[in-house]
Amino acid sequence: MLVEFSSLPETSRVWIYQANRSFNEQEIEEISLKLNDFITQWTAHGSDLHSGYTIKYKRFIVIGLNQNFNKATGCSIDASIKFIQQLEQDYQVDLLDKMNVSYKQGEFVAYKSLIDFRQMAKDKAVGPNTIVFNNLVNNIAEFNDSWEVPAKESWHNRFIK
Repeated sequence: MLVEFSSLPETSRVWIYQANRSFNEQEIEEISLKLNDFITQWTAHGSDLHSGYTIKYKRFIVIGLNQNFNKATGCSIDASIKFIQQLEQDYQVDLLDKMNVSYKQGEFVAYKSLIDFRQMAKDKAVGPNTIVFNNLVNNIAEFNDSWEVPAKESWHNRFIK
């Protein structure tokens, strides 16, 4: 069951998929239609999943699931991963590679490999106040409070000296 992402309770689980490049406006429209179709049909053992999505900075696909309504199962999570893999193929983009970092340079969102980000930290090209995206948040409350934070307040802090 597709609902507005903003209407999901703060306890709703989130999955964040970061793209290795920005989507253009046409791609965002197409991806939104595909997300609408997928989420409308997304179920767990035949029961509707109360979920929504948002696309942030033309780069992040965030899917939220109200687990108070129905919980995701292994099969439903597998279905969502297959959906994301299909988006990767359709748009020639990486969405599942967790070994990369997105961070802000002014209003621009940059994307680097973890190795490159670590080197940038050593070179002082990024620092404790660099805004990073913590894609390890688990729910909407954490997404709202701890997704877009200074590196010193995230797991990225281990690279900043």
